[in-house]
Amino acid sequence: MKSEIHGLAVHAAGAQLLPFKYVVEDLSPHDVEIKISHCGVCHSDIHLINNDWQISRYPFIPGHEIVGEVTAVGSDVTSLQPGQRVAVGWQAGSCGECEWCRQGQEQLCPRVQPTCVGRHGGYADAVRVQAKFAIPVPESLPSEGVAPLMCAGITVYSPLKNFLARPSSRVGVVGIGGLGHLGIQFAKVFGCEVTAFSSSKDKEEEAKTLGAHHFVNTRDSKGLKKLESSFDLILSTVSADQDFQGFINALRPRGTLVLLGASPSPVAISASSLLGKDRGLAGSNTGSPHDLAEMLDVAARHNVVAMTQRFPMKDASKAIEAVKKNKVRYRAVLAN
Repeated sequence: MKSEIHGLAVHAAGAQLLPFKYVVEDLSPHDVEIKISHCGVCHSDIHLINNDWQISRYPFIPGHEIVGEVTAVGSDVTSLQPGQRVAVGWQAGSCGECEWCRQGQEQLCPRVQPTCVGRHGGYADAVRVQAKFAIPVPESLPSEGVAPLMCAGITVYSPLKNFLARPSSRVGVVGIGGLGHLGIQFAKVFGCEVTAFSSSKDKEEEAKTLGAHHFVNTRDSKGLKKLESSFDLILSTVSADQDFQGFINALRPRGTLVLLGASPSPVAISASSLLGKDRGLAGSNTGSPHDLAEMLDVAARHNVVAMTQRFPMKDASKAIEAVKKNKVRYRAVLAN
């Protein structure tokens, strides 16, 4: 039976969001339909609206940090029930057949289906995704705070897990923003000694409240140089050019610098600075459904909280402008 989903769509690169509706047919056997209560506003949404990555297909409804209630399940879905609260991140589907899907690393699937690329996302009253990518939400977590975890949270959680952060680790988090404020909290949960790097000196007190043991002002070039061979893992969460060579030099032997934001300029690193001490430079994708479920469980048990600013869904354009102007501290969330 056909029905309509209503949302806010962009019809051309850089255009304003406008009311939009699309028709959905019978629910596919492996899918669920979710009534959306909250959706985060991510910088990736802005890149997609502007077609910065040349992958956007218009018109489309943005939004990939979704929380809501299951309202219908496909005929083959047994893991979820109507009425259950779930959350969806960057990914809405995968092929289920490739080597990566078989390994439980669905985020690396070559036929990955992003939530709002070539399909409609979460600035809407409902959305449909493969059931595997609708993650049950622990009861203690508030929906508004869960939304940012589904992208910003997993983006920092995955490298901490995959690069084996542990209580003996010395971890640096570069940038105290939408990703960084969560990275500090999760690194603390892993038991690490945490150093926050920021160009904003006024964020020092807040960084330490979030769990950082130390603070470094990146505008002080001598501050980073004093920390050579100090860190096992550094997460760079910013999307601006940085002193990446300085951060490489700050790694201990076999330490890794993980890039979580895409800088506008190519990253230039001296090969000898990697070779001499077995240092690594890496990127990190989002996480698998298993990783997302694990992250939400960890957040619930250790009180990891996203700092949010709420906007009514109808004011999505205002939220996007606030994010563009860096006026949100730290994640904007739309509420139906």
